[in-house]
Amino acid sequence: MNTNEHARVIALGFFDGVHTGHGALLSLCAQRARELDAVPSAFTFDTHPSALILNTPVPLLSTPADRADLMRRYYGIRDVIIGHYDERMMKTPWREFVTELLVKEHHAVHLVAGHDFHFGYKGEGNPQRLRELCRELCIGCDIVPKVERDGITVSSTYIRTLVAQGEMEQAVRFLGHPYTLTDTVSHGKRLGTTLGFPTVNLHFAPGMLVPAHGVYVTRVVLENGEVHPAVTNIGVRPTLDDGGAVTVEGFILHFDGDLYGQNIRMEFFKHLRSERKFDTLEELKTEVMKNARQTEDFFAAN
Repeated sequence: MNTNEHARVIALGFFDGVHTGHGALLSLCAQRARELDAVPSAFTFDTHPSALILNTPVPLLSTPADRADLMRRYYGIRDVIIGHYDERMMKTPWREFVTELLVKEHHAVHLVAGHDFHFGYKGEGNPQRLRELCRELCIGCDIVPKVERDGITVSSTYIRTLVAQGEMEQAVRFLGHPYTLTDTVSHGKRLGTTLGFPTVNLHFAPGMLVPAHGVYVTRVVLENGEVHPAVTNIGVRPTLDDGGAVTVEGFILHFDGDLYGQNIRMEFFKHLRSERKFDTLEELKTEVMKNARQTEDFFAAN
């Protein structure tokens, strides 16, 4: 296919978590791009607009890099434009946002937005105005209705609540893929060496939502594409008394080697148990072995 590298079909939204509701937009965007011989693209911001507009930080499900990666891997979006959300962007009139930024600068020939999409200064741009302006500019426009699951509207807000409560399996159903954390492996307290498991230590970037503390069924995707199941603890490691710092420590099954410095993706599927303090390292090891068997069983059944 000789895709016109300049013409873009652009899906509009913040896309935190890239859930199944966003997926409806992104899938339609990819379809329209095929029809128009254009590049399937998405426009998002580096920080959540509410953080500046309402001066209320929103703890996020995914970093800009993870959002872009999820859109590419699951929905075939080739070009993710990450705009910087600052005072100037906040005050950009809605018409100018479309005509100058999306059409003139990014060569949009078709736009796709959700039923509740608001944009531009004071959120004055809405789906109806977007559709009318696109007609005026002779470019295509799709407005996607809300997506529901079990009678609940799929939204980042709802999924954040699930993740914060450790309801990871329900969160995964609404996301349409595992909850994801990508980070560079750092040195930990070498607990894995003590227990006989290779471990990876990761961190949540500032501003990210930290899931409920506890032990999770996860898998890690290494830089070379290898995938391994892992038992992962999120929390303050009370058995080791780490001084209260939140850590993400994955015990990798069926792997032998040092991953320090590698950028890996960790995918979360299920919450196994709450974090708790063990009297001895031996008790901790017994429990981790049990969690390892539960993890094996989970992947065998799925």
